[in-house]
Amino acid sequence: MKILLYWIQRYILAMCSLMLLPLTLPAAELELPNVIPGTTTVSAEELIKLAGKIESLLLIDARLSVDHTQGAIEGSISLPDTMTSCNALGKFTTDEHHPILFYCNGPKCERSANAVQIARECGYQNVYWFRGGLEEWKKKNYPFIRR
Repeated sequence: MKILLYWIQRYILAMCSLMLLPLTLPAAELELPNVIPGTTTVSAEELIKLAGKIESLLLIDARLSVDHTQGAIEGSISLPDTMTSCNALGKFTTDEHHPILFYCNGPKCERSANAVQIARECGYQNVYWFRGGLEEWKKKNYPFIRR
């Protein structure tokens, strides 16, 4: 009986070690696509031009709300990708042709890409994606606000 108990404990320990293994391995670098079908990818300069041309542009920060309070592009609203849904977007506009731009931390942040996909699935047609996000914005020394 002791031998059986010993092997069961060894087996459980081995299984627990295998489950923890992914936590100890370095994370793979996430690389987002350059474009998302059905959307327009913009740079920081294009965002500025777009905001100047389209006064009603809805600028959405897809990062967590806590990140938004630490620094965001002026005029943006916080709607984390985890909270983005057709209902949530509908609180800001029900017009499927209303221009909406999403951004997050930068090219390795998938939150804005997720939010863009949700907006497209909800039927929004005029969707922009600022792939470079806050990383590009800050690199170019454009102003951002803290709340």
